[in-house]
Amino acid sequence: MDSRAQKYGPLDSSSSPELVLYSYWQSSCSWRVRFALNLKGLSYQYRAVNLAKGEQFSPDFEKLNPLHYVPVLIDGDVVVSDSYAVILYLEEKYPNIPLLPVDPQLRAINLQAASIVSSSIQPLHMLSLLADVFLAPQIAVATTRFKIDMSKFPVLNMIYEACRRLPEFQASLPDRQPDAGPSSTK
Repeated sequence: MDSRAQKYGPLDSSSSPELVLYSYWQSSCSWRVRFALNLKGLSYQYRAVNLAKGEQFSPDFEKLNPLHYVPVLIDGDVVVSDSYAVILYLEEKYPNIPLLPVDPQLRAINLQAASIVSSSIQPLHMLSLLADVFLAPQIAVATTRFKIDMSKFPVLNMIYEACRRLPEFQASLPDRQPDAGPSSTK
């Protein structure tokens, strides 16, 4: 058993362990994992980590992720952090509803777009199908937090609008999370 998961003991007494997601409602990285979990139809237990209060620096959380960031996914004895790694893990472990195309070229394009968001775009606005999962939350942040007019980017706007209509995306919205702040509208 992974020593980071030992503290929590068995997560589920059934034969298949329950997924546990450590998340913060305003984290776009956590949002993309929630969206991927919802698209794959995977149920999970939500555990809030309040970044504004520094809960990511608690000794218990540090055992899960010494880098002190969310999301962190626990799947039985497996502990995975970083949204890109978590989503790739989910894609491999739970292939029934794929997020990536089978065609190698299309798969590579999706991974490239996800990598660009994760490595190049994401760091610009954070204080410290797969491509769509990465793009939609970032586009939402760009339009709401940074007031960017997405009509100038028709392809990105089309992706966002298509995702926005999905119940899986709606369920993953930050203000619909159990730890959403009082200023959010549920």
